[in-house]
Amino acid sequence: MLKVGLTGSIASGKSVVGEMFVALGAHLTQADQIAHQLMQPGEPVYGQVVAHFGLEVLSPDGTINRAKLAEAAFGSPSSAANSIPSRLEELNRIVHPAVVRRQDEWMDSVGLQHPQAIAIVEAALILEAGAANRFDRLLVVTCTDEQRIARFAARHNLSIDAARQEVSRRLAAQLPESEKIKAADFVIDNSGSIEHTQEQVREVWKKLVPEAMS
Repeated sequence: MLKVGLTGSIASGKSVVGEMFVALGAHLTQADQIAHQLMQPGEPVYGQVVAHFGLEVLSPDGTINRAKLAEAAFGSPSSAANSIPSRLEELNRIVHPAVVRRQDEWMDSVGLQHPQAIAIVEAALILEAGAANRFDRLLVVTCTDEQRIARFAARHNLSIDAARQEVSRRLAAQLPESEKIKAADFVIDNSGSIEHTQEQVREVWKKLVPEAMS
């Protein structure tokens, strides 16, 4: 089995690229979905998050409100965009190890059932979490800054100015895209047409399949 990490900066199109690989036959899990599962009431991560960030991050039904948690972790919109807030570091220390363990368990399970599979983990913070060495190959998705902002605005129903501010805040908590590209085995430029992205995905797939089979 071949373990592939799929990463990239915020709103680069990782999920779109991941689904393209699934269509070709890859197995895929998403770190964001894993984190969401781990923060459900009753999970140890839930208790740790509430203990650190307080009841104000909860919805009336007792579940963690992810928007409120993000605001608590990233700070107010006026926060400086050139440093990682300490509360975000606290959140990462709680969530990242648990997510990485769950990813490892998932890859082990895929490997047992499908020894020649390509198992892809989509996660924004693979490098930041120090998890790159868990993968055989690292794939980075890129796009332009203006596309990133426009996509984020559309996804969250924000104005371009509000999206630009929020994207800047979140990018401050991630490695520069240039550093991710340096660490990548493959780079997919998602700044063009969907057809161009699909063509790149197919070319990468052709290179990954023989490795998984060997």
